[in-house]
Amino acid sequence: MDTLSLKLALTPGLILVASLAGRRWGESVGGWLVGLPLTSAPVAFFLALDHGTGFAAAAAAGSIAGTAAQACFSVAYSRAAWTGWFGALCAGTVAFVLAGWLLQRANIALLPLFVIALLSLAAGGCLVPHRAAVTPGRAPPRFDLPARMLLATAVVVAVTAAAPVLGPRLSGLLATYPVFATVLGVFAHRVRGPEAAQQAFFGLLLGLYAFAGFFLVLGLGIQTLGIAGGFMAAAGAAMLVQGATLWIMRRQKQV
Repeated sequence: MDTLSLKLALTPGLILVASLAGRRWGESVGGWLVGLPLTSAPVAFFLALDHGTGFAAAAAAGSIAGTAAQACFSVAYSRAAWTGWFGALCAGTVAFVLAGWLLQRANIALLPLFVIALLSLAAGGCLVPHRAAVTPGRAPPRFDLPARMLLATAVVVAVTAAAPVLGPRLSGLLATYPVFATVLGVFAHRVRGPEAAQQAFFGLLLGLYAFAGFFLVLGLGIQTLGIAGGFMAAAGAAMLVQGATLWIMRRQKQV
């Protein structure tokens, strides 16, 4: 199977599973699930296959910078949610672009970037409100799941196709734009109000700890362990962190 076929098969399947789980357990759990590198990990995998482990290791640094940018997106969207979903989306996108641009310009090494990402997530968790939604929900339209799957696949194919022009770090950063959290948050915003969107982005912030852990291990290990070993180690680290953040979510619901 060639890399294009893998992209077309793997990406929509990952998004389908995450979307169905989010519908079953609520916005915060949905945001937490899409905090996993469901798009960025396939992009990194295909970059490694197409351009080698050195390129993928450099892209991992861009993805960690993207973690901090996603935290800025989440805060900006949540704080602007009272303006409506479109205004909040614009605010979040501007915050993502500015944060990503500044971190790319600074050209910070992998480990300091990881520390910045963790601090950004911690600050975001304090700044994003996460009160329960008060507006009753409606059934999603029939096109919702196919649209998510199509959009996910388009992002993966476009970023990997543009990687030789963009370079590794910019490719890694662009792959982290929170497409699926945005779809989840905007839909929740339109159906159940701004509080539901804020819950989704609060869940995203918790899920992004696993995201950052995945790319830290990948960036440090892929050139030594190879593609298979690097991705297995990164996935193991992400699952451990995701388990810890799930425990935190459960504790918060009990309080």
